[in-house]
Amino acid sequence: MHIMEGFLPPFWAILWTIVALPFVAYGARRTLSTVRMSARTKALVAVAAAFVFVLSALKLPSVAGSSSHPTGTGVMVVLFGPAITAFVSVIVLLYQTVLLAHGGLTTLGANVTSMGIVGPFVGWAAYRLVRSQLTIQQATFVAAAVTDWATYLTTSLQLGLAFPAGSDVGGVATATLDFAAIFAVTQIPIGVLEGLLAAAMMGYLHRIETVSERRLGVPS
Repeated sequence: MHIMEGFLPPFWAILWTIVALPFVAYGARRTLSTVRMSARTKALVAVAAAFVFVLSALKLPSVAGSSSHPTGTGVMVVLFGPAITAFVSVIVLLYQTVLLAHGGLTTLGANVTSMGIVGPFVGWAAYRLVRSQLTIQQATFVAAAVTDWATYLTTSLQLGLAFPAGSDVGGVATATLDFAAIFAVTQIPIGVLEGLLAAAMMGYLHRIETVSERRLGVPS
C-alpha cells in the first residue's frame, strides 16, 4: 500500500476509478465552499493536507516484500469530514505518484477508494460514535487508528478480488485474509502510533484555537 503502478488488472483499475469519481467530485465541491469561508479555514485545510502527505509517504518495510505506512487521513476526517478528505486524498496520492513513484496513475482510483473514501468514512463513523463519551484527543485517537486499519482492510479486499485464491481453498475470502494478515504484522502497531500522533496534533490545534479566542476576547 499504496498499490503500485500497473499492479491491478485493467478491469479492477477501471472499476475502482469509477467507484471513486462521484465521491471525489462531491468532495471537490465541499472543499471549494469550505476554503472560501475564511483564510484561517484555508490554512487549516492546507496544514491537514500536508499532514496526510507526509505520513502517507513514510513507507515502512513489511513482510513478504510489502510495505506499510500511516495514512494521515484521521486528522483530516475529524476536522473536515469524509467528503473533503476524499478530495484531498486525490491530490496527495497524485503528487506522491508523480514525485515519489509511490502508488500509480492506473491504480489511483483503487488507492483513493481505500485511503480517501472507505478508510476515512469508517474512521469518521467511529469518531461520531465515541465523541460524546471521550475527549477530543481520545476520540481523534480512535478515528485515526480505525481509519488506518479500515484503509488496509479495504486494500486487502481489493487485492483479494483482483488475485483470488483457487476456488477449492476459499477464493476471494482466503486471498483477502492472506493479504490482511501480511499487512497486520506492521499495520496494527502503526495504527496505534498514528492514533497517538493524531491525538497529539488535535490537542495542539485545540490549544492554539483556545488561546487565539482568549486573546481576541471570544468566549471558548
